[in-house]
Amino acid sequence: MAVTSKQPLGAAYSATQAISQAPKRKNLIAIFALAPALAVFLAFWLLPFSRLILMGAEADRSSGISAYFTILTHQQYLISLVTTVTVSFTVSLVAVGIAGIAGFFLARHRFIGKSVLVAILTFPLAFPGVVVGFLVIMLGGRQGALAQLSLWLFDERWMFAYSLAGLFIGYLYFSIPRVITTVMAACENLDQSLEEAARSLGANSWQVTKDVIVPGIAPALLSTGAICFATSMGAFGTAFTLGTRLSILPLNIYGEFTNYANFAMAAALSVVLGLITWVALSLARKLAGSNVGAPV
Repeated sequence: MAVTSKQPLGAAYSATQAISQAPKRKNLIAIFALAPALAVFLAFWLLPFSRLILMGAEADRSSGISAYFTILTHQQYLISLVTTVTVSFTVSLVAVGIAGIAGFFLARHRFIGKSVLVAILTFPLAFPGVVVGFLVIMLGGRQGALAQLSLWLFDERWMFAYSLAGLFIGYLYFSIPRVITTVMAACENLDQSLEEAARSLGANSWQVTKDVIVPGIAPALLSTGAICFATSMGAFGTAFTLGTRLSILPLNIYGEFTNYANFAMAAALSVVLGLITWVALSLARKLAGSNVGAPV
């Protein structure tokens, strides 16, 4: 009897020990799974960015004071900062407005040639920024289509490629495809029974759009708008192709680093650019999360 009474106790102890070791095994698996990503994160982001933060606190070559303080006190850097944020924010709003409507239409309608049209609209995603800038020049540059047409009609060249207008067109060109693909996916997952219920209660098309459709896809609009903003803030190839005289942060960083060897100012501008985009993405993520399920 003594022997048989000890067997259940041993089995229970083994089961308890196995249960207690299960979380440890899961933690070990998680560590091994995350180790490569953490190594890349530390080596290629955290360490360089920490170095940038420290370098930006050093004295600027032109002013002799901290580069961060120089950005806030010198007009040229403030104008560059405001211009970059304004252009990026405007591009995000216009891209979400135009491509949001187009994406919803494409998601809800079936017609001949739809797949070809979607492929054409999203084709700019395959182009790097340099190619996008070159396309803007072919449209609004000195030898572009608009200049040739205006020269033939009015005997003068109309150009916009080498200004903020050209930069806006270029940024908008590669922002629209991002919004279209995101909105199409969001509209396909939207519960259409909510729209039918709203119509059965007497709501017109505008009320259904305002009270059901827009709140339903609001998280997608916010997230893709933030991505467009972040992409425009840091886009370099398009701006560099259109002209280095444009006063925006990516070109200023390039100029301070390569032309003047002003590493402190280049680092400070990089940190400011990164912080602005990080705040925008975090804010959009927070707002999008709070709006999830709003139609219900």
